[in-house]
Amino acid sequence: MALFSRRPKKPAEQPSSGEHPPTDEVAAAPATPGAAPEGADAETGSGTPLAASVGPAADAAAEGSPSDTASGRPAAEAEAAASVSISVSSFGGLGVSPPSPRPAQPREPEPGETVPPGPQPRLGTREWMRTAPEQTETVPGLRDNVLLRAALGRVGDAPASQALLDVARQLLQGHLFLRVKGDARSLLAEGKGLPLAVASSGERTFGLVYSSGAALQASLKADGDTETSAMGQPVLTVLRHVFQSGYDGIIIDPASAPSRAVLPKELLQRAVDQADPQLTVKTLLAAERTPEIAAKVADALTRVPLWVAVGATESGAPGLAEGRDADGSRYLEVYSHPLEVAVMGRGDNAAPITGAQLSRALRAEEAITGLVVDPAGPWIRLGRDDLAPLLALTD
Repeated sequence: MALFSRRPKKPAEQPSSGEHPPTDEVAAAPATPGAAPEGADAETGSGTPLAASVGPAADAAAEGSPSDTASGRPAAEAEAAASVSISVSSFGGLGVSPPSPRPAQPREPEPGETVPPGPQPRLGTREWMRTAPEQTETVPGLRDNVLLRAALGRVGDAPASQALLDVARQLLQGHLFLRVKGDARSLLAEGKGLPLAVASSGERTFGLVYSSGAALQASLKADGDTETSAMGQPVLTVLRHVFQSGYDGIIIDPASAPSRAVLPKELLQRAVDQADPQLTVKTLLAAERTPEIAAKVADALTRVPLWVAVGATESGAPGLAEGRDADGSRYLEVYSHPLEVAVMGRGDNAAPITGAQLSRALRAEEAITGLVVDPAGPWIRLGRDDLAPLLALTD
């Protein structure tokens, strides 16, 4: 049985000019599709039935939807859901009022405006999310983690659970800054551990980490502790140190409320366990878009963990999320991590798929134009010509 079958197309809104990911609405999702938002260059999407060839994990994921809930408790647990999905409960942090639950209103950037932070209720539907924001150094010599900083800037403009998922997914690339008690270089040279700055809530202890030089400065100004030093480390190195040190999670940019987040260890551990150890695709999509990036992403898809979004088609059968351009071009959505599926907010489940399975599916259904990778952004769209390395897996 084929992985894809074409379904009747729904009426589309008149598209605007410009390149946008064809992922604004997906009929495979349980929610009723709506019109494409203003500024989107995509027709209402279409779900594709899911064949047994995807594997039993996909079927298991299709049985339920992720449950993303928010509460005002000082701390919360990340619940175990289906074997390939992530569930998260967010919490307001240490003495911070929870963000307003009002829905953010979409807006298009003004000419010349640097976006974000700003309201983004529907991640992945704006052209500026195609690439990462321009690299900045808010403190000279310290390169900001611009994607994480931007996600933190959206915390007050979206429902709490959705905002925390956005922060968690953007955490999985680049680096974090640490404040270490004492001189970090001397401690490392002596082979000693790095005692992170911490904060406590009841019996729970959280390591403090930072997305940018500006966030570091704000924290130093708030506590006046000059007996610390700052250093940048790859995000997975930091998270593994947090796990090994027995912390209950991390607080990102603690002195930058409301643009701060508290992520529990349970969510972080689950996110790391399901991530590519090299974060290959996310690192490529966060980098400068050189002419070689498409080829590098296509090559990475042959060997890294991949995920698809599983929902229900109009007939009620399991289906994979797919988007269509105004011209009818069809792009299967592929994700680098389950969090990338959850943050879309459609109630889909993430199901793993191998590069070989993806290759067979594309060869079996010639009507599929290509793939869109991580449509919540930064995203990239790859046509069949770009996907030669992937298609070669099943020559």
